[in-house]
Amino acid sequence: MTRNCLLVIDMQNDFLERLDDRTRTALIANTNELIDFFRESGYPVIWVQQLLGADLSDAPLLMRDRRKYVVIEGTSGANIHPDLVRHGGDTVVSKKRYSAFFETDLEQILTDLAPEQLTLAGVNTHACVRTTAIDAYQRDMRILFASDCLASHDPEHGRISMAYMDGNIGVAVSNDQLRDRMA
Repeated sequence: MTRNCLLVIDMQNDFLERLDDRTRTALIANTNELIDFFRESGYPVIWVQQLLGADLSDAPLLMRDRRKYVVIEGTSGANIHPDLVRHGGDTVVSKKRYSAFFETDLEQILTDLAPEQLTLAGVNTHACVRTTAIDAYQRDMRILFASDCLASHDPEHGRISMAYMDGNIGVAVSNDQLRDRMA
């Protein structure tokens, strides 16, 4: 059993370009700091990325209906941002919907790792982070929200989502608080 596991959700170019420069820069720096801490502690880092086909046949209904072409497999927009520190041995989970659990192998990966808790970082707090957190909670997983490492292109809905999830679905902690908790 591992003590903790970090899920870095949808830190892809198409999503990050929707954030203002200051938010994006801070998010990437804080996430890299957290990733370094997890690696130094010997805890796994799992990257989650949404990848859709160019014809959108595998996209969520809203994206199909609005012909919204984002995170199309093989495009630079679908790539995880190049400033994020990745290692070749990191696990990558590809998904088609908001939740990282929906029709992916994430549940089996986590079953094999058996973490005591799951730390979530990434974008968008109001959508993919929230649905992944709720799905993890429904599987009786303890959740930490890395508050320094979360953002949303819709800040108000991101704030509302965190106000609900913090204390109900999991606990929001800063990078410093997380390090203290895991010491």
